[in-house]
Amino acid sequence: MQKLGRYLLEDRLGAGSFATVWRAYDPELDTNVAVKVLADNWASNADVRERFLAEARLLRRIDSPRVVKVHDLGVQDDRPFFVMDYIQGGTLAEKIGHCPPAEALHLAAEAGYAVQVLHDTGVVHRDIKPSNLLLDAGRTPTAVLVADLGSAKQLADASGLTVTTGTPAYMAPEQAFQRGGFDGRADVYALGVVAFELLTGHKPFGSAGRATITTGQAPTSSLPTIPRDLGVPIGIDTLLRAALSVDPAERPPTARAFADALSSRGGGAWVPARSRRPTPLLVWLAAIVVFLVTATLTWLLR
Repeated sequence: MQKLGRYLLEDRLGAGSFATVWRAYDPELDTNVAVKVLADNWASNADVRERFLAEARLLRRIDSPRVVKVHDLGVQDDRPFFVMDYIQGGTLAEKIGHCPPAEALHLAAEAGYAVQVLHDTGVVHRDIKPSNLLLDAGRTPTAVLVADLGSAKQLADASGLTVTTGTPAYMAPEQAFQRGGFDGRADVYALGVVAFELLTGHKPFGSAGRATITTGQAPTSSLPTIPRDLGVPIGIDTLLRAALSVDPAERPPTARAFADALSSRGGGAWVPARSRRPTPLLVWLAAIVVFLVTATLTWLLR
């Protein structure tokens, strides 16, 4: 059995281009932990190494039960690693295609609230996807935690980024094509993709997604709709179409707003910002108020 520091590596939980995550055992504390290890072929790359360590520091700094916590950091054979909470329950990726609508809405909302924690600390994730959202089965109802901040950036710096990073199928167009920078609404777009996938079992725009960095432009296909036979309220359908809008201004303004709308089962049809016009009744009431105020002032000044 491989050992890193005092930690015994048992099962590989996941692997990416830059690192591998293991379920490990801590004999001193007699508990399971998750250990993320930088890939051997990247350990000598100063930029990648620093980004890896920055992720550990960022996870440590964000003190929230909705974000995976880092407890230790070490180096062995010149390969850095850090130790996190082991969240028993898998990831949202394992729920795709196996999730009834009510559970899908709950989990998607939980993901939104977790992402909002990052935004509240001034961080945009940039790589929200089901495999980066962990299920905490130890809580009732099941909670969702956000993990893998390897692509995260300070929101204050996001407008000046020139390097595209993330997973194409979940990337907002402004993030993929660097159109004038981006903010937390890029994560809201990714949450929209995740919610649609949980509800339907497939991505809204196919395997490549709307924001594909290989074509350099967004597909011209119309926004997807959720089949009516799934029993999902029409407000959710409208909400997801707004979240997946090319224009960030048409999306819910925050991850929390998106999660709140999901939690209320759509709360009626979601109305994009540019479509929020006063109703005729409100217009008439406003006109009456203006008339009464004007008439009163005129009478008082006579």
